[in-house]
Amino acid sequence: MNYKMHNKILKLGNEHSGFFLAFVAILIVLSVLFFPISKFSFLTIYCFFLVSTIGISHGSLDNIKGEKLLKIYKIKNKYFFYLAYILLACVVIIVWNFLPSFALIVFLLVAAYHFGKEDTQLFLETNYAKQGVTLYGKNNYFFILFKGLLVITAPLFFHYEETVNIFRILDSSFSLREYFINIFFAISIYSHFHFSFMSKIPTYESGAVLIDCGSILLLNYFFPPLIAFTLYFCFLHSVRHSISLIAMLDKKNFKKGTKIFIKKALPLTIITAVLFLIAVSFLSNSYELNESILKVIFIGLASLTFPHILLEYLLEKNEKRT
Repeated sequence: MNYKMHNKILKLGNEHSGFFLAFVAILIVLSVLFFPISKFSFLTIYCFFLVSTIGISHGSLDNIKGEKLLKIYKIKNKYFFYLAYILLACVVIIVWNFLPSFALIVFLLVAAYHFGKEDTQLFLETNYAKQGVTLYGKNNYFFILFKGLLVITAPLFFHYEETVNIFRILDSSFSLREYFINIFFAISIYSHFHFSFMSKIPTYESGAVLIDCGSILLLNYFFPPLIAFTLYFCFLHSVRHSISLIAMLDKKNFKKGTKIFIKKALPLTIITAVLFLIAVSFLSNSYELNESILKVIFIGLASLTFPHILLEYLLEKNEKRT
């Protein structure tokens, strides 16, 4: 990516943090003064629609990345990637069915690390590289994990019972003492400051990290856990990752890259959304609709998250070698 394009992407990332905070603030004002969002009918359905479209769209170019990985490993049959990706997703669902506690804990940790990494590297990686510091330096793995863990600890801190009830739909034996939540919550907030001030990066970029932290805290203070997560996942995490993908598709023209992204992302996004709908329909024979939707949202995301993260890891590992 050329210097001019990098600066444009970085600027878009910074502006996105500000726009998202303004978006959250507007929703809070509307909810508090005029239309209490938490009292809307069919709220779970709305969240499901957003997650299964906008939310999952940022992973819908994994097939392109998969083909790139196959070339690295000199595998000519592209269907090998699709088979491996689907099999791993199915394994996650099967493991969750037999070992829900284990699967939930691993998913929360992996998702937290993913959130921390993807939401940060757009701002910091290049700036660190200029100073000889990397995002994956000493102790940074720890702070990446806890930075992303704010998405999980914030709803537990502000809405403990409601959040625990969601987790118990996914794992009936789930329990977590509030004492540990307070500790994890504090470390999560500190981790945002760590990435803001650990290095002499531009003030605007370091401010964007703290703005994201403030947005997540406001979301979870004013809104129920499912709404807060949906808004974060769709309009902060997914959009942030999509900006990086657009830059990957066209390193010179962001507008052209956006058009390419939409065109390439649409097929797999539609297929995944349809599969999510089928899963809800199937589970609704055994569970209430809201419970079925929650299972599909989070177990479905888990089944996609593991192969998605593994793909990202393998690509980064091989790119470092070259």
